[in-house]
Amino acid sequence: MITRRQALRITSLAAAACAVSSSRIAVAQGAVGSSGAGAFALPALPYGFDALEPHIDAQTMMIHHGKHHAAYVTNLNKAVADAPELKGKSVDDLLKDLNSVPEKVRTAVRNSGGGHFNHSLFWQMMKKGGGGEPSGDLGKAIDEAFGSYSGFKEKLSDAATKVFGSGWAWLVLDGKDLKIQSTPNQDSPISQGKKPLLGIDVWEHAYYLKYQNKRPDYIKAWFNVINWDFVRDRYSKA
Repeated sequence: MITRRQALRITSLAAAACAVSSSRIAVAQGAVGSSGAGAFALPALPYGFDALEPHIDAQTMMIHHGKHHAAYVTNLNKAVADAPELKGKSVDDLLKDLNSVPEKVRTAVRNSGGGHFNHSLFWQMMKKGGGGEPSGDLGKAIDEAFGSYSGFKEKLSDAATKVFGSGWAWLVLDGKDLKIQSTPNQDSPISQGKKPLLGIDVWEHAYYLKYQNKRPDYIKAWFNVINWDFVRDRYSKA
């Protein structure tokens, strides 16, 4: 007889095979997806659905990635199909200049394109055995900007807790300055000319199965899965 964990793992692998396209998106080095062939693609998770447990549960990851993110990709593709002049543009390009997107699909691109971009980064901003404190130039920059890592953690947690309804809290690079900000819904800092380095999704679908209405508990747990190597790499290349 298989255990519950083994059964969940089998289900996870099956879901991954069905939900994830063979096309993968290179998000760390620039654009997180392009419509060059007429379609954006759902990126595969860089780890198993249960890799972030006990902080983020496998069922949440399965639904979050395979249902919510997949829906953003589907709806973004529909929007781009209705505006052929957007063919070949990356989601980065679309979000950086929303005013150039035809008005008839602008809201769809803003919402679904933002959801695709934000989540494509979000999966890589986390890893199994993550957490701790950032080192190197990023660690020094955080200390200078926020007084200490503890000061940074407190400010980002506060921003995430105070997001009204659905949205994100971010560590961004604004010019040469590190700042903390929040965005509503699936808006992205790149639409404001900023570079997102680290972000936490505080839509209820990101945590409700495990934490219910206790968003602060989810935020506290999330710091244990941050992939500081990825964040530091984004900062060094900025």
